[in-house]
Amino acid sequence: MLLQATVRLVIAPLARLVYRPVIEGSENVPRRDAVILAANHLSFIDSVVIPLATPRPVAFLAKAEYFRQPGIKGWLTRTCLTGINAIPVQRGGHRAAQTSLQVALDVLADGRAFGIHPEGSRSRDGRIYRGRTGVAWLALASGAPVIPVAVLGTDRIQPVGARLPRVGRIAVRFGAPLYFAQPPTGSNGQTRRAVTDEIMAAIQDLSGQEPANGYNELSTGA
Repeated sequence: MLLQATVRLVIAPLARLVYRPVIEGSENVPRRDAVILAANHLSFIDSVVIPLATPRPVAFLAKAEYFRQPGIKGWLTRTCLTGINAIPVQRGGHRAAQTSLQVALDVLADGRAFGIHPEGSRSRDGRIYRGRTGVAWLALASGAPVIPVAVLGTDRIQPVGARLPRVGRIAVRFGAPLYFAQPPTGSNGQTRRAVTDEIMAAIQDLSGQEPANGYNELSTGA
């Protein structure tokens, strides 16, 4: 907890000074109880920017490999990820995806905020891709509201393949909360698909991205 508080007290103001983020709609994020922040995905740093822009800590899942990198860079990466409540998980395969969703559900059960990129992986062309239904499963299983989030400009700050972030301006937009009641017969595939599409439409409205007619095939998430 001390590390997380230090990151928010030290790194967040420094990041705002360097990147001058435009933050809109932060009042839509509830200050307490479980909530899901569902965001578009343009850059590795999206999962860093969002926790620093929100009025409360947000947990994201991060590939376990990021926590095992050697040297000073590895230490800095681990420190930063730990400081923003990132949770290491193994990626790849159906069983790993189910484990990741259970970890996320546990976060929500504790009344915390959980962040997710429904596209599963970073967009290489700037378009917004069809969402994977894990976000709907979480919303329906937990009963938590979903806040659609759009992050803009991070693809210019740290494009795919870039080792270090550049200086530039970014924007983070938080939309109005979406509520989904658990259907009487349970959460079937058709229901999860409809909920996911509604969430993605709300994210696209905030981001203004051109929609892609399909999944990001480089995705490994649910």
